[in-house]
Amino acid sequence: MTTQTQNRRLLMALDSKIRDINRATINPILPELRLSDLTPMLEMTARARADYLRVLYEIGHSSSGEAAPSPEDIDRLAALRRVYQELVTATQAFETAIEREYLDVE
Repeated sequence: MTTQTQNRRLLMALDSKIRDINRATINPILPELRLSDLTPMLEMTARARADYLRVLYEIGHSSSGEAAPSPEDIDRLAALRRVYQELVTATQAFETAIEREYLDVE
């Protein structure tokens, strides 16, 4: 058996073990999911995106795009970005968990 074949077999076994461990760990803590269960999370993420974009738009229009934003504006924008990015990352983690069958779905 070649090294490449051994590597593929090990990677397949590793993938299966990762799936089994994640499913055994994650699946019991959440109910069987439906799209309606995920909708509030998706709406929250969309609102965070909208807030982030709205503030950038307001900052740009208040300066006519010519002046640098104030430190306060940057702090406000950074806080909104952090919320938005965290929610996007968490939503993507749900997508991955569903895709990899760590969670039961209806």
